[in-house]
Amino acid sequence: MEWELLPTDYTDAVWSGLRRYTRVDNSDGTVSFEDVTTYTNKEKSFFGAKDANRMNKALNYIMSMLENNAGAHNAIYRGKNLGTSVTSAQWAAIADGSFKDLYIGDYWVISGVNWRIAAFDYYLTTGDTACNTHHVVIVPDSNLYAHVMNDTNVTTGGYVGSKMYTEGLAQALTTIETAFGASHILSHKQHLCNAVTNGKPTGASWYDSKVELMTEQNVYGCKIYAPANDGASVSTQATVDKSQYPLFAHDPHMISNRQYFWLRDVVSAANFARVDHNGLANYGGASGDGGVRPAFSIKS
Repeated sequence: MEWELLPTDYTDAVWSGLRRYTRVDNSDGTVSFEDVTTYTNKEKSFFGAKDANRMNKALNYIMSMLENNAGAHNAIYRGKNLGTSVTSAQWAAIADGSFKDLYIGDYWVISGVNWRIAAFDYYLTTGDTACNTHHVVIVPDSNLYAHVMNDTNVTTGGYVGSKMYTEGLAQALTTIETAFGASHILSHKQHLCNAVTNGKPTGASWYDSKVELMTEQNVYGCKIYAPANDGASVSTQATVDKSQYPLFAHDPHMISNRQYFWLRDVVSAANFARVDHNGLANYGGASGDGGVRPAFSIKS
């Protein structure tokens, strides 16, 4: 195994086959590698406290080779604590679509909530009016509070006709705007279910959206309980939320937060989809007092 393309500040020992080398910067500007396989002090350094620093250098180098765009950054899970507010540099990186030094799983801790990055530019170009604003999709680690989908076990009117949609998400939006600033919350078009017949979604339309419950596809990457087409009638399932957020693809354990929370998919005349506290992909009667763990997007 040969080592090439090493970062210029790489000073710790590296492996090559069964031998270990360390970088030497020569006076004439060239670089060589000294065999330190038997150097006790280098061995201690290599396996000791410098490990984390060495790995960070290697990781930073790999990241520096990638393009700064949504595609590249959707492909990397990092999970770094970004602090207690979005910095001016981070807002700039969102605005230009580079997302520099922002990766899937990174999070801000604001008012005791971990606001975690789930996707970059997920909704870009979607909608009956195209979304042309670079954005970062955020999902909190924990439920913000509990609320029913409806007062009784009915799904009449679909998601848009539910008490959750008409009343239950207002508190979430207030919390989100307080955390990030109202001007930084992306408003874009969502295609949402607004009619149900015999337990099947039969109508939908475009709505302005700032915060919504997630879909089964956002969480699991596919439909689980949504009523299927039967060859005679077509269930209304059209949605821009048609694929899994990278957060849950990279780190599936993030799906289950040991709390039961609602998804917005109609399952039957009485039930909506949900994620159970034990991680089960499940469903429940609409009058259940389930968790609100919504998704939203921030922009510069």
